[in-house]
Amino acid sequence: MKKKVVVAFSGGLDTSYTVMYLAKEMGYEVHAACANTGGFSAEQLKKNEENAYKLGATRYVTLDVTHEYYEKSLKFMVYGNVLRNNVYPVSVSSERIFQGIAIARYAKEIGADAIAHGSTGAGNDQVRFDMTFLVMCPDMEIITLTRDRNLSRKEEVDYLNAHGFEADFAKLKYSYNVGIWGTSICGGEILDSAQGLPEEAYLKQVTKQGTEELRLTFEQGELKAVNGVRYDNPIEAICKVEEIGAAYGIGRDMHVGDTIIGIKGRVGFEAAAPALIIGAHRFLEKYTLSKWQQYWKDQVANWYGMFLHESQYLEPVMRDIEAMLTSSQRHVNGTAILQLRPLGFSTVGVESADDLVKTKFGEYGETQKGWTADDAKGFIKVLSTPLRVFYANHADEQ
Repeated sequence: MKKKVVVAFSGGLDTSYTVMYLAKEMGYEVHAACANTGGFSAEQLKKNEENAYKLGATRYVTLDVTHEYYEKSLKFMVYGNVLRNNVYPVSVSSERIFQGIAIARYAKEIGADAIAHGSTGAGNDQVRFDMTFLVMCPDMEIITLTRDRNLSRKEEVDYLNAHGFEADFAKLKYSYNVGIWGTSICGGEILDSAQGLPEEAYLKQVTKQGTEELRLTFEQGELKAVNGVRYDNPIEAICKVEEIGAAYGIGRDMHVGDTIIGIKGRVGFEAAAPALIIGAHRFLEKYTLSKWQQYWKDQVANWYGMFLHESQYLEPVMRDIEAMLTSSQRHVNGTAILQLRPLGFSTVGVESADDLVKTKFGEYGETQKGWTADDAKGFIKVLSTPLRVFYANHADEQ
């Protein structure tokens, strides 16, 4: 009997080559599996299926894990206002983890002997896929033809064409990774540290001018309504915010950071939904959380984002961080009001029954109701004691 191999199939050049070579040259029964975390259209998935069979796959499946991705990752990234280096919404990093998990789960279900992906040896994705497979499928061989053979695009294209699979895999100026949580852009001016991206590099151009009010309503930290329209499906709510914000070109930026493999990486991105949802959520938290809730939540959320990027999603401490983030959201209820404009937005205000700015103890800078003038003077004097002690002995440092 032929050995079974599951190929993590995106439909791109590397995975297309992998499917054909494993089927034709190595005699595997190839199962092509496309794990969709929200970045593939119905047309793309249909084309993937057609191409997989043309390439020699015995079976093709689409594994839709968009809602699992939301429930087990995106939700917590919103709770934590996670932005890598305070800029990047950790989109591709987190997607790859859940694609890898879905592929591994499917490989186990069909009793595969091996599992394959098309990552090169020069990026982060090889780490994310390999680590996930090593943990979830420890007895399966991991096959990575592109990485192991250091194949060039020309070699792969020539092989496919020679075996009757003619497709346009021309090297484009830019490469894109489109997902529910943003689109990353590589190539072109990205390769020059001194340059930014031109307008034509973005998939979504600015089509709106002027300003517009956007109202995002959260219940226990989760986005539930957009401009008063309630969404029971969180993915639909995210897509609606993306549609509104992308028309203004909101969420564009450049991320420079440290890769898992040790070199610096630079990527452009457009992510209107993450920019607006996280911006609104963080703003609402300023009104509804205590000082120390905000402080400690920021500490663990920063680690959550780093661990996602570093392929440590399966580390048990991540479940502990998720529990803390969930607990912190119990009073994050209300509507954040934003004003949108081309390439940016401003926070306006919030409407919330849990608004801690509204208090019977007083109004900041106006009047106090919870203490007297003598109380204030005594408090300030006690608060200053450590400083007065220090400078009494070190007056020369004042």
